Amino acid sequence: MGRMIGKQSTAFEEPVYIIEGASVVGEKEGEGPLGKLFDMVEQDPMLGQDSWEEAESLLQKEAIQKVLFKSNMNKEDIRYIFAGDLLGQLIASTFGLLEFEIPFFGLYGACSTIGEALSLAAIAVDGGNADNIIAIASSHFASAERQFRFPLAYGNQRPYAATWTVTGAGAVIVSRNKGFAKITGMTTGKIVDFGVKDSQNMGACMAPAAADVIYRHFKDFDSTPGDYDKIITGDLGIVGKTILLDLLREKGYDIASVHMDCGIEMFDASSQDTHAGGSGCGCAATVLTSYVFKQLKKKAWKKVLFIPTGALMSPVSFNEGNSVPGIAHLVQIESC
Repeated sequence: MGRMIGKQSTAFEEPVYIIEGASVVGEKEGEGPLGKLFDMVEQDPMLGQDSWEEAESLLQKEAIQKVLFKSNMNKEDIRYIFAGDLLGQLIASTFGLLEFEIPFFGLYGACSTIGEALSLAAIAVDGGNADNIIAIASSHFASAERQFRFPLAYGNQRPYAATWTVTGAGAVIVSRNKGFAKITGMTTGKIVDFGVKDSQNMGACMAPAAADVIYRHFKDFDSTPGDYDKIITGDLGIVGKTILLDLLREKGYDIASVHMDCGIEMFDASSQDTHAGGSGCGCAATVLTSYVFKQLKKKAWKKVLFIPTGALMSPVSFNEGNSVPGIAHLVQIESC
């Protein structure tokens, strides 16, 4: 059974396994540096649907179909789905997963949602409450733009600190049965607010939360950056990465040599005009289920920290002039 470690963490003495992962992305993501690693690349941003939101729902559906196929499992083998997205009342997840008829927990952690889903799935499996759980998160460039920023037809200029919302969905099967990797620990993040109000600079909004949860993990587990092959944040982008490294150096930890950010890895900023990098629930979820999992499978990396990050805002909070608090959830994953 898992046991509490330090102030915010859990260590799983009996491993909780990862059976398989699957990633489905859009055309722009497929043209990026990781393009050949994704399971599916959709060329039509609408995916043949009538709306961007319906297209995002289909991304989730396809990711679950793919992860079940890759693991040689049926939907009847899955006890729960833990899922989330960026849309109001989680409509991408609701309509995307409806036909699977699997018990469903809808989660919202902004772009950190896949970390929240993996954490809760690990707790449920470790506690004997489930044998197999799918954790999944998605985002879509156009549906996010419509909800959080401007209509695409407006053609507004994007500041250089802005990130590009990833079109994609990543699904993971967490299980009590042995897989290629195992979740051996987790550190749950706190809401951290440095008072940043610029929603176009989400890296600055989220970096303090990432620094806080990584620092707490080091303290709770009595570990150092050198204990990990990679420390992987979600979507801080170029701006947020610099802030994260500075904040942790102030606390006595230098992670620069092992740090990787999914938002930076997703796109080629110079040729794809994505400015600070990628973001969205689908960013960390698809990089995890493609690049990171492949490195763990071939044991190029044996122990990593996966820390997706989220900006906790809504159209209402933005319009009312509120700041943008951040959240980050840390999952410790080791190869088997």
